[in-house]
Amino acid sequence: MIMNGELWTSLGSTAAAIMFAWAMIQQYFPSTLRESLTKYGHRFVTYFYPYIQITFHEYTADRWSRSMVYSTIEAYLTSNSSMRAKRLKADAGKNTRNLVLSLDDHEEVTDEFQGVKFWWSSDKTVSKTTFFSFYPSSDEKRFYKLTFHKQHRDLVTASYLNHVMEQGKAVGVKNRQRKLYTNNSKSAWTHVVFEHPATFQTLAMEPEKKKDIMDDLISFSKSKDYYKKIGKAWKRGYLLYGPPGTGKSSMIAAIANLLDYDIYDLELTSVKDNTELRKLLIETSSKSIIVIEDIDCSLDLTGQRKKNKEEEKENKEGEGVPAAIKEEAEKGKDKESKVTLSGLLNFIDGLWSACGAEKLIVFTTNYVEKLDPALIRRGRMDKHIEMSYCNYEGFKVLAMNYLDLDSHPLFETIRGLLKDTQITPADVAENLMPKSFGENAKEDCLEAMIRALQLAKEEASRLKAEEASAESTRKEEISKSTKEAQEKESLTEA
Repeated sequence: MIMNGELWTSLGSTAAAIMFAWAMIQQYFPSTLRESLTKYGHRFVTYFYPYIQITFHEYTADRWSRSMVYSTIEAYLTSNSSMRAKRLKADAGKNTRNLVLSLDDHEEVTDEFQGVKFWWSSDKTVSKTTFFSFYPSSDEKRFYKLTFHKQHRDLVTASYLNHVMEQGKAVGVKNRQRKLYTNNSKSAWTHVVFEHPATFQTLAMEPEKKKDIMDDLISFSKSKDYYKKIGKAWKRGYLLYGPPGTGKSSMIAAIANLLDYDIYDLELTSVKDNTELRKLLIETSSKSIIVIEDIDCSLDLTGQRKKNKEEEKENKEGEGVPAAIKEEAEKGKDKESKVTLSGLLNFIDGLWSACGAEKLIVFTTNYVEKLDPALIRRGRMDKHIEMSYCNYEGFKVLAMNYLDLDSHPLFETIRGLLKDTQITPADVAENLMPKSFGENAKEDCLEAMIRALQLAKEEASRLKAEEASAESTRKEEISKSTKEAQEKESLTEA
């Protein structure tokens, strides 16, 4: 016992001496000398250390995109993390009911491949400035570290890493949970779980039109080799246009559910400039839908520029304005988004659009005529889909969705009214929503639908009569003005 105590005392003294010596070196030795000592010390240790380490960082290229290798390794390690690791972190699985477990920070697990043992560890580095932060810092840099004996180098490079990538991709697909992303004021993506129930079966649309859209989407998802053959990025643009309430957002959700894609809802007004727009594009994943809703309202993207005379007029009007007011106005302009039409076009089909693969870009608008033709031409928005008012086929879909009815004596009355009335699927759905669940609930909903159609028909007739009256009045005024002008001209000649 005494000898053991002396041994520990000796080891403690030695460690203290080494720490003191290193502190002196850090304090008084030049930086170049310290670097040389570190370099040769590392070589000396590795000469006797029989293990090799490979590091896989979460982010590369100045954090512009999350490493796919890191994500794949993360998925691979979930297969044995729950059985061997002591500290784990949990996330929701594909159906949000099951939890997916992965390694927590600074945890290690072992793995075996062809009888060889490997060690995986999850670590992170944090910059000194983040220790006083109340929130998790973006300066945290996570990485996985693989450790193995140097005699197995060839096995790792030839087989093991390929095995990890293949298995990781399979696990990732199995556990993948679709997400709905949005960008914030710092031009970074945040997400929630995507659980929208809309499908093509529940969309109020003609069956032929739905089939055409579905065939186009499925064909796109299977066309990787074709796009490579023709030399185009594997992406496709969709333009959804029509009046409000015609189901444009539901169409996007149905597309995501059909193809099992993530959705990136891009808010252009939160993007500082074209550089930030490119950064957001790079950070989107494959198998995703990039959505810009109400593109006509997001920014002034008509492509028109102010004339020089108008700019001169603005400059003259600004003369004599106090400097403080001018400064505040300039600050307000600086906060506005500087995304340009050119930047958005490059985002859609320029060089930067080739980042990632298997992507859909979807624009929605209520007023397609307001958009610059360059923005929606074929090749950028490859397929134009008009989301129109509800017809009888669409009504039948909604009646089945809301009332579980595929036929009813009142259907014929509704069919006749729909031929002469414009009503959106959203209004139809509101009328078909049961207000109670009594015996006559379904008939009450259909009768409410008929009343709504009759009111819409009467309103349309009233507006049509007012327009006809206004047109007639306008023609009378033109005729009267023409007659007065002719009479005046006759008097002048006389």
